[in-house]
Amino acid sequence: MPPSQDMTTALDHGLLDALQHQVAVFARRAEQTRLGGTGQLRNSMDRAAYLLLNRLDQEGPMGVKALAAGMGIDSSTVTRQVAPLVDTGLVKRTSHPEDGRAVVLQLSPRGLARLEEVRASRRQLMVEVTEGWTPDEREAFCTLLTRFNTALSARQSAHAGHLPAEPGTAGGSEPAPAS
Repeated sequence: MPPSQDMTTALDHGLLDALQHQVAVFARRAEQTRLGGTGQLRNSMDRAAYLLLNRLDQEGPMGVKALAAGMGIDSSTVTRQVAPLVDTGLVKRTSHPEDGRAVVLQLSPRGLARLEEVRASRRQLMVEVTEGWTPDEREAFCTLLTRFNTALSARQSAHAGHLPAEPGTAGGSEPAPAS
């Protein structure tokens, strides 16, 4: 339920302004670097590609509709985003084992290798960016950022009139890469 106007005015406007500004700066910095890791262009990856490959790695082969639903995005968007991944050999299209007419998307060995390169580079970037942080501070930041992304996803889904995407998805928050 959205906060009432009285609750909103009771909040510290200065803090909310600082928060929205920091979120905007974070979004710009993340897009500028594409969280590409330690400055190596070869280890950067488009956000949509990263999220799709990561989901296929974590969840296994699936159809476009299942992938779209789990990520909280439209099937046509997934189809558009997957096309270059198929063209470059990072994702394979195969027939569904039970229904030969249906298409299943699967992470290829080349896709997994590429994803692991990007994950390793991004992990190193996180080490460098949070160098002076304690493990508890890193964990707290991850917890709060996940909570923030989940709340944004739920709000977006409610406004779009459908169920929220699962936490840890493109529609929700990006999960921490597996080590």
